[in-house]
Amino acid sequence: MSPSQAFVTSQASSPKRLLASALGLALLPAAAHAGSIADADAPKEDQAKKLEGIKVDATTVNSTSPKFTAPLLDTPRAVTVIPQAIMQETGAVSLLDALRTVPGITFGAGEGGNPNGDRPFIRGFDSQSSLFIDGVRSTGSQSREVFDIEQIEVTKGPSSAYTGRGSVGGSVNLITKAPQAKTFVSGSIGVGTDSYRRGTVDWNQLVNDDVVFRLNAMAHENDIPDRNGPDFSRWGIAPSITFGMKSATSVTLSYYHLQSDDTPDSGLPYNNPFVATSPNAYLNGNGAPIEVPHDTYYGLLSRDFQKQKTDVGSIRLQHDFGGNWVLRNSTVYSRVTNDYLWTQPDDSQGNFLVNGGIWRRNNNRISATTAMTNQTDLTGEFETGSIKHTIATGIEISNEKTHRSSYNVDASASASDTHNAGSIVNGACSKKYGIGAPSNYWCTSVLNPNPNDPWTGLIVGGLNPVRVSTDTRSAWAFDTATLSEQWLLNLGVRFDNFRTRSTSVTTATNAIATLKNDANFWNYQAGVVYKPASNGSIYLSYGTSSNPPGVDAGDGADGISLSNADLKPETSRNLELGTKWDVLDNRASLTAAVFRTEKSNARVALTGVRGGPMANVGKQRVDGIELGISGNLTEQWQVFAGYTYLDSELMKASPAAPGYQGNRFPNTPKHSATLWTTYAITPALTIGGGAFYMGKVYGNTANTKWVPSYTRFDAMASYEINRHFNLQLNIQNLTNKYYFDKAYAAHYATVAPGRSAILSANFKF
Repeated sequence: MSPSQAFVTSQASSPKRLLASALGLALLPAAAHAGSIADADAPKEDQAKKLEGIKVDATTVNSTSPKFTAPLLDTPRAVTVIPQAIMQETGAVSLLDALRTVPGITFGAGEGGNPNGDRPFIRGFDSQSSLFIDGVRSTGSQSREVFDIEQIEVTKGPSSAYTGRGSVGGSVNLITKAPQAKTFVSGSIGVGTDSYRRGTVDWNQLVNDDVVFRLNAMAHENDIPDRNGPDFSRWGIAPSITFGMKSATSVTLSYYHLQSDDTPDSGLPYNNPFVATSPNAYLNGNGAPIEVPHDTYYGLLSRDFQKQKTDVGSIRLQHDFGGNWVLRNSTVYSRVTNDYLWTQPDDSQGNFLVNGGIWRRNNNRISATTAMTNQTDLTGEFETGSIKHTIATGIEISNEKTHRSSYNVDASASASDTHNAGSIVNGACSKKYGIGAPSNYWCTSVLNPNPNDPWTGLIVGGLNPVRVSTDTRSAWAFDTATLSEQWLLNLGVRFDNFRTRSTSVTTATNAIATLKNDANFWNYQAGVVYKPASNGSIYLSYGTSSNPPGVDAGDGADGISLSNADLKPETSRNLELGTKWDVLDNRASLTAAVFRTEKSNARVALTGVRGGPMANVGKQRVDGIELGISGNLTEQWQVFAGYTYLDSELMKASPAAPGYQGNRFPNTPKHSATLWTTYAITPALTIGGGAFYMGKVYGNTANTKWVPSYTRFDAMASYEINRHFNLQLNIQNLTNKYYFDKAYAAHYATVAPGRSAILSANFKF
């Protein structure tokens, strides 16, 4: 039994057993109803068109948020919608896979205090705590799947008027697969290189005219291509049922479960470990990751693990009063656990430079976050004289609780004993501790690490427990006033009452620390839209955001601490000028925007001491340009592409580091672009490909740690056997590009996967 198995009680069920059960459950009704389903289906489409579920029809891509009181074409805000078809074509299986199709988004890495999970940066700002599912905040650090996702909506720029706290760079809303008023069974079975195996099933059953049941299930496992050790293994199930599908009043009950058991990647250290004042600073590199073969993996397979479990239950009630007035109420309960211990290749002692070794520093976390949210929305239309108003109002009450702690790993030879031992010249991998067995395998060779090294150290959980509780009370109102056929005015306001409490215990001393932050804040959205034609709009908008200490509810990168507990919320604002056009008979959409985002009272450290006092005295600015196109240029040719330019600058940096003023933001590329396109060569055969460019990205505000720019290419081909089956081949990272997709502020960067090939058989009845 491995140490991880000894100290982690949750065990993942076999993905293969779950997949077999789910497929059998789904295909039984499919076989029983195959004749009736075929009769009920619409006539077969023109063979020049692709199978339903693959074809992208731009006229159907819109936001589902009740807070948007106009179609996206007339919404004065940059919003990118990733439809399910794009996720399927690109072979996306996770939220991060899907978001890489949107330019201007990068991904941050984690450690122990800063959790290892989904951490998108939008327009240069951390959006880890601005993720939502069906409009309700998704709390807790985790790695999200897409098997139960219909589409993903990315709202750009400060948008707390829509989503509440956080949302400085924007927010991400995941729309789940709800029951539909028809019967069908669809799914996919995929195999590929690097032990890739994945199966999904989507069964929607019309029980009667008013009751519909839907079940989505998934099982997945694969090794990370060309990384010599780390892997993914997970399964999930998501049943839902709607009563009153065709009635004025409906109730939808849903449940979601995702469970994973992964071996996390270790990444590579940066090549400049020594500070400028060190006598060994001459050994420093330029700040890029060290140069070693792509498959160099410093982790310990007998020690490292990451286990996550997500459970979400919801009750959604809706009543249609008629006359476009609809009342919705959602009650959502969630519990998310994130439990891991993984190797970070520590660079702080410069072992790889002076000793030829890498210290296998452990990062770990044990966290559980529960949340209860009740949200009510009322939408409708009315007129005041000649002006038509489309409004959305709502209230939200939520409570989030997080309990987190850490592991004490090999206390007799832990990082506190050996990691910083010896002089700066000898570092941790000194002659005293040595590479391999003399260090109990804490230290390994920089050029020839062995991930199968034995591990016998003791792992004890429950160290330094922290409990955080956050209560939020919110109310909002939005109105799109149609002044004439050419002019629309969009106004919105939101009030939030935010209260967070944190209690921590230091295990070594039993010292108890209690922190709190209370804040009331207003946020606004205003925009004017001019429509020179019915299929186009030009808009000017202004929006704000507020970011109080503890916005992460105790399980993210922006926690409450002694240094920030008494500070006011950070405030941000966004000024944006843009245009949107539906062209080619509404088959395709074009978007363009220029914007300025400013955070005027950013929290910064007043001294160079870690954990020292902070103040709201910083200022950050991003000026940018965004271009986008999505839809079908012809019946055969589909394009989903975009470009983002981000000119970021620390206008007023920390007094502890005045030299940082003028530097670029971490995780903010100046240029990024994405392109995904497919072409139907014949009625049955479609080919496609993608190019994804990311400019140079800094990991820290000092701009001394960075990862280079890259361009990644993907390819796809699909063949329609008949109206029920098609085969799809995806080759990801076609050229086996060696690049880095996450830059941490210190110590390491994450290596992106190498080339992989996946063959999927997709079916629909």
